[in-house]
This record gives sequence, structure tokens and C-alpha cells, in this order.
Amino acid sequence: MASTSRTRTGRGRGRGSGSSSLPPPPSTLPLIIEEFFIVVYEDPLVKKALPKKFADYLDGQEPAKVYLRAADCGPRLWTVEVLFDGQGRMYLDKGWENFAIAHGVDFGCYVHFKYEGDDVLTVKVFDGTMCRRYYYSDDEDTDDESDDDVKPCIHPL
Repeated sequence: MASTSRTRTGRGRGRGSGSSSLPPPPSTLPLIIEEFFIVVYEDPLVKKALPKKFADYLDGQEPAKVYLRAADCGPRLWTVEVLFDGQGRMYLDKGWENFAIAHGVDFGCYVHFKYEGDDVLTVKVFDGTMCRRYYYSDDEDTDDESDDDVKPCIHPL
């Protein structure tokens, strides 16, 4: 029995020698940062730094406020003031604490953000086991017209 040895390089097999239809390398694509997450390693109620790449993406249009919307939790927008430190860092500040308390953000949580434009970020919270927390809307308090008292997403399911 004769043994044969084959070397596979993968070059040129099954393809013609014409032009490639591969996408351009990532360094030539425009920078679009729509989604990112942060991991809560410190006090969940203090200001939170957002990724520098996201702050760079907003360069020149640095908002004084953003509006957080919990995914799948109704139309409520939580107003959160934004700080920029002059060194390219962006922080969620006043208003973040209320959002974090209402949505159970705690140590070890992963918080996913999706930029929707117009300074709106849709937020999903994942616990330390990396499972998403789901909330329901509290529609019992519909007679109260004060937006400060409305807590539409207060209990995990």
C-alpha cells in the first residue's frame, strides 16, 4: 500500500484569478458606533464612563443630556445629564442614579446601550450571570400626571 502526502495551502483553490469581492479592510470603513456596553465594577449609582470611541463618534455634537429608554419597557425616557472631561471621556451623571435604581443596576451588571440618534440610548441590563433582566410597565399609576413619580419599569419579571 502506497502512502501519499498532500499539502493544502488553500491558495487559489476553487476561485478564479479575477478581482476579489471582499469588503474593504476595517480601517477604511467609516466609524459608526451604535452599540456598546459597560460593566459595573464600582458603585452602580455614581456617574458612569461611556467608551471613548462612542465619545469620539459624537465629537462636535456633544450633548448636555441624553435620554435613556429601557428596551421593551414602554416609551418612558429618562433624562440624564452628560459630562465631558476635556480628555475625550463622556460620563452619564445626574439622572443616572434614578435610572440605575429603577432598573436594578448593581455590581457585576452588564449594561448594553444602543444609540438611536437624537441623543436617545436604548438600554438593556444583564445581571452578573449574563442573563438579561426583563421588566414590566407599572400602568397602575396612570392618573398621576407628574413624570417624576412614574416608575414604568420597577420590577424584574
